[in-house]
Amino acid sequence: MNNQITKYVLAGVLGTIIMTLIMMVAPQMGMPEMAPWKLLSGAMDVSIAIGWIMHFMIGILFALGYGYVFAPNVNIPNIWLKGIAFGIVALIAAQIGMKIMGMIFEMPPMDGSMPMRLLAMLIGHIVFGVVTAKVIGK
Repeated sequence: MNNQITKYVLAGVLGTIIMTLIMMVAPQMGMPEMAPWKLLSGAMDVSIAIGWIMHFMIGILFALGYGYVFAPNVNIPNIWLKGIAFGIVALIAAQIGMKIMGMIFEMPPMDGSMPMRLLAMLIGHIVFGVVTAKVIGK
């Protein structure tokens, strides 16, 4: 595997780890529980371990998208702002993916109000985007 792909995979793993840690402490800050690994495993009726693997694979796929598509084509010179912009794009893509999944599978119910869920998702995806951008670089 070449260095570039390794860096992109590492960015996806690190971004997912940090985003996941934030998701785990979010309920202590008054945010709803955000556990995509549970959502994925519940919707697809697979083990929680498969849900975790899928969660990390999605993070890696998003990081590959950042490295190969977003970063080369989006002219934002500030890496922090570029990461924030990517996080917002990742959030939109994730929501589209969840809608499509909801049309295929029966989705488990989500906790909390919609505005609080959106805020939590926005924070998590922005953190993911910034970590991904910082690891991959310009």
